[in-house]
Amino acid sequence: MATDVVILARGWIGTPYRHQASLKGAGCDCLGLLRGVWRELHGREPEIAPPYSPDWAEATGMETLYAALKRHLVEIDRAAIAPGDIALFRMAPRGPAKHCGIVAEKNGAPTLIHARQNKRVSEEAFSPFWRRKLAFAFRLR
Repeated sequence: MATDVVILARGWIGTPYRHQASLKGAGCDCLGLLRGVWRELHGREPEIAPPYSPDWAEATGMETLYAALKRHLVEIDRAAIAPGDIALFRMAPRGPAKHCGIVAEKNGAPTLIHARQNKRVSEEAFSPFWRRKLAFAFRLR
């Protein structure tokens, strides 16, 4: 399953960033990438994502994305994160976790496939910058 997740996620590379979207090649945000890979693996999404603003997490202060991922994925220890797992990041030190990506590997080094505002879906090094922001890790069932 982990290999399938990475292969499918790589198929989204180059998809433009579009807030709330989840359509390969046309547009997605970080959650949309995860939703799209889920659909490719399992078919229908387990729940409908409600509309959300770009500052949704800061506006509520709640761990909404964490709670949603925990409903459908298996939470694992951050130190055990491996290719095919889902990384959830806290972008502000005391803010809620609001950015997610899919862990992969290239040439033996960990990478991160994700959609970032004003950028296309890309695969980049899972660098110390991202490791410091890692708040939670999940594995697909």
